[in-house]
Amino acid sequence: MSEHNADFGSNFSDILVANERYASSFRQAHLTGVAREGLAVVTCMDSRIDPLSLLGMQPGDVKILRNAGARVTDDVLRTLVLANHLLGVNRVLVMPHTDCRMASADEEQMHAAIFEASGIDSRGIEIRTVSDQYAALAQDVTRIRAYPLLSKELVVGGAIFDVQTGRLIVQDV
Repeated sequence: MSEHNADFGSNFSDILVANERYASSFRQAHLTGVAREGLAVVTCMDSRIDPLSLLGMQPGDVKILRNAGARVTDDVLRTLVLANHLLGVNRVLVMPHTDCRMASADEEQMHAAIFEASGIDSRGIEIRTVSDQYAALAQDVTRIRAYPLLSKELVVGGAIFDVQTGRLIVQDV
């Protein structure tokens, strides 16, 4: 075991304490893996986004897929195939957000920032920065709609979450 993982309890004690509190009043064992509202949301990993609250949903209602920039990657498509055919998803909301770090720099600048912060050369991975969020959103919605392994009846839409107002800016794509 590496020294980074040697003492889980001390490194994650806050998490374990919070989990004990959560588990003591846990009442969701009745939920299944099916999305009760038939919705999947592709959104960013940004911690300012609380998908369930901002959409008026509860645990068990929605499948939430998160990554940097809310991009529709091959892994998102793989996950949507499972959600669509096995877990009750019949509509998808692609939801990037304003003030996103992924829309603040190009690939080269992002790799340089990572190198400056850590000394790590990340040029071996695609960061998938976004120069135009509206164009990227349209591309991602189209990519889902065109994906041959998803149901032709799957409804797909896009909206940008405004982190300053809490409102969705619906995009006609």
